[in-house]
Amino acid sequence: MSQVKEKPEINVYVRFCETDAGGHVSNTSYFFYMEEARSKFFREIGYTGTQKRGNIDFIIASTACDFLAQAYAGQTLLVKTTVEQIGSKSFKLVHELTESETGARIASGSAVIVCFDYAQQQTERIPAGLREALEEFLVPA
Repeated sequence: MSQVKEKPEINVYVRFCETDAGGHVSNTSYFFYMEEARSKFFREIGYTGTQKRGNIDFIIASTACDFLAQAYAGQTLLVKTTVEQIGSKSFKLVHELTESETGARIASGSAVIVCFDYAQQQTERIPAGLREALEEFLVPA
């Protein structure tokens, strides 16, 4: 395994429509922020979906989010993504969300992603090229 690359990151401007009756960011909005970060992560490792092998693509097996502090409309959040685990057919991405100006931790989340053949409706092994790309961002728990 080579040296871990810098964590891919995105900035997310929190819009008013992403808040709830409590005035803070709705718990559902964090999953959209993490999805956006995953999309950028896949672009950065060269997987845009056009490199599919037949009908093999990704499917989300689970997502989770721990809410550590409140965020509000008008703030900018920084979302950093790393790979925590790589199995034979799945891998786990971890997202750390912080307030971009203060660095305060706002939330921590994860997604378990499985390589999946939609035509056969079955899981598949992680292709070698994808595994190599993921390993560059692997930070074991």
